[in-house]
Amino acid sequence: MRQRPSRTAGIRLAELVAALSIATDLGMGQPMEYILRSCVLSVRLGETLGLSESELREVYYLAMLRYLGCNAGTHEQAALVGDELAMRTATMPAYGGEPSQIMNALVNHLRTMHMGLSSPDVDRVIAQILLSFQNVMLESAAGHCEVGQRLASRFGFGESMHQAIGQAYERWDGQGVPGGVKGEAIAASARIVSLAHDAVLFHRMGGVEMAVAVVKERAGGAHEPKIVERFCQLAPHLLAGLEAGSSWEAVLSLEPGEQTFLSEEQFDNACRAIADFTDLKSPYLLGHSSGVAELAAEAARRCGLPEDDIVAVWRAGMLHDVGRTGVSAGIWGKPGALSGSEWERVRLHSYYTERVLARPSALAQLGALAASHHERLDGSGYHRGVSAPPLPPTVKILAAADAYHAMTEPRPHRSALAPEAAAEELRSEVRAGRFDSEAANAVLAAAGHRTRSTRRALVAGLSEREVEVLRLLARGQSKKQIAELLFITEKTVSHHTQHIYTKIGVSTRAGATLFALQHDLLVAMG
Repeated sequence: MRQRPSRTAGIRLAELVAALSIATDLGMGQPMEYILRSCVLSVRLGETLGLSESELREVYYLAMLRYLGCNAGTHEQAALVGDELAMRTATMPAYGGEPSQIMNALVNHLRTMHMGLSSPDVDRVIAQILLSFQNVMLESAAGHCEVGQRLASRFGFGESMHQAIGQAYERWDGQGVPGGVKGEAIAASARIVSLAHDAVLFHRMGGVEMAVAVVKERAGGAHEPKIVERFCQLAPHLLAGLEAGSSWEAVLSLEPGEQTFLSEEQFDNACRAIADFTDLKSPYLLGHSSGVAELAAEAARRCGLPEDDIVAVWRAGMLHDVGRTGVSAGIWGKPGALSGSEWERVRLHSYYTERVLARPSALAQLGALAASHHERLDGSGYHRGVSAPPLPPTVKILAAADAYHAMTEPRPHRSALAPEAAAEELRSEVRAGRFDSEAANAVLAAAGHRTRSTRRALVAGLSEREVEVLRLLARGQSKKQIAELLFITEKTVSHHTQHIYTKIGVSTRAGATLFALQHDLLVAMG
């Protein structure tokens, strides 16, 4: 992408990290906002321990970034247990306990997953898994820490956070991983956040009483006795209201220190980091998000879209697959046909993308575009099943770029298609009415294929975006509805409307509608 002026993106660092924490909730097999609630408790606990503002700030961000490396090792875990997310859900309550508790939780989970087999066969499967389990999990935990450290540095966090993330799975007694750190050698923020994550998990399962009982049981083992004592003394107060309503506003209002807003360049760098975080989910996906982003941005430029739309489609390309984190790596790596239930889980990933990016409003607008990458002109796409008329050019371009780029990448059930074969497949989808011809041609041209232009000659100097707005105005859509359909603000719709009226010489919606009819502008190209 071309360099742009460095202005504020309108997004707080805390908002972006909080949004990303929703993705890591999914990646750890936990309910959405589990990590946000852990953040609230971590800060409350840190305050009672007398931490300074800078120390509380580290606790605040570490609580949300603790599982930033959650996509590391998922492919290997899925190869071992089938569904790593189900395994994480089942075993997470035992993580801070004794090794025997973790093994018991795993064995119980595996028996449930293989309950259709005979007892001897189940025992054989479990024995085979246990032979490799410890090595795979140790490697995964080390990978979590290393990946989390590297990604955090790309968000602008310094050495102190780097150290704390590297100790995310260490224990007070020195029996944690990657190992070699114990007691007060573990960062204070890591000690507090570790306890808070445990407490929130068990508070959800059994209220204050269970949270206190489990944390107290783990004193001197996973957790520092002094912090355990303070938590148990104040548990009802510290846990008050934690499960009530949304934790989003609570987390944002708790941020210690000065609020940090991202510049455009910082936000772009964060989008690149999130793309890499996403693609770690499977070796088949490496480089997919950034590849789609670059291809879509170039296609948007070839379509003559305004610079703001080009930037938006690039960012959406970087973020479009973040919802894959909530679907098992076992599904993304399955070599055969997916079952009906597996296919339904795949269809959820675009929904998850939208939910991860649903807040704040500046991010939600981008998230709505990113989550539309599997929509199709004939309504056969997902997750909304939106059909042609409401789909803006940016969605059509992103969908075509994602499809073409995926075809040129290897997948577990097929080899990568040669560029010409992928191009012909995309053209076939255009003929079938699923992709827009102009968007597809622009994507193919951006990918280096020779194409014929299908762009409509501009009428009265109207840009492609203005034609889209005119088409929706003529069909009776309100400015608010147009803004939602085109993923722009109402203020931008108003500006476009004024420009349209000026260019075509009208002052009413009726006059604009007649102009659109006269010039055959009510039918979208494609």
